[in-house]
This record gives sequence, structure tokens and C-alpha cells, in this order.
Amino acid sequence: MGEQEAAAMPDTADRLIEAVNAHDLDAVMRCYSAHAVVVAPEIVAEGPDQIASYHAHVWEGFPDVRLTVLGKAASRDLVLIEMLATGTHGGPYLALDGEVLHATNRRISVRQCWIFTIEDDLIVSQRLYYDQLQTFTQLGLSLTDHTRSFY
Repeated sequence: MGEQEAAAMPDTADRLIEAVNAHDLDAVMRCYSAHAVVVAPEIVAEGPDQIASYHAHVWEGFPDVRLTVLGKAASRDLVLIEMLATGTHGGPYLALDGEVLHATNRRISVRQCWIFTIEDDLIVSQRLYYDQLQTFTQLGLSLTDHTRSFY
């Protein structure tokens, strides 16, 4: 991998974060390859239609969601970003067991780690990790409310 190619990798991830914060779906989708896969605790999204649907779903559930980058590292074709996701649960959101959580109007502040594999300045794989128990607790849910969600 050349020096110029290595420098472009974090730029691709940065463009995605900016587009997510702007709620600009077209700009978000320009960051992904046609065969990209996004793996999150609540879903596996494959290809442009599913990935676009996933981002739209997050924005519907958290209309004011904002990602703040806390740290970043890149090596070869991988980029890792630690961030803080904040927002208000103002709409439906898919729980881990497929149940839809209706708006609680509660604020969340959750650390996340996103890991990207980037090829030719496009994301081919994105894996999202975050503390689901912390998220559900901040939404006012108890472990017994959604026991199936945590197994």
C-alpha cells in the first residue's frame, strides 16, 4: 500500500462520520463500496439498500444523534475510531431481539468503537461495538424488560 493510499483511509472514515452527523444519506452512501457489509449488535446490513436503511433507521430513532471522535488509529486497510454517540431517543428503534422500542425521549451518551476495512477509498466492511446494557439503561429499560435482548 502506497503512502497516498494509506493517508486516504482515515479520510474515508472521517467523511462517513461527517455525513452521519449531517444526516446526509447520499454522502453516507458515497463512502461505501457496492458490496459493503455493516455489522452492528442489532443488525447485519449487506449492500447499499440495507446499509442506507440502517442509517435511516438510526436517524429515525435518534433524530439528533451526534458522533464525536475521541481517538483514531489506522494500519494497512483498517481504521479504528473510538467515539461518543449522543442523542435523544425520539422515534422507533430496533432492539436486539427484533422488538421495536418506541420513543422514550431520553438522552443517551454512549462510547462506541467502529472498525473499518477500506479498499480503494471505500468502506468494504464496518463493525460497530458499543455497550448495549449502558444504552438500554440510559433509555430507562431494565434488564428484566428485555432479558432476551442481552442473550
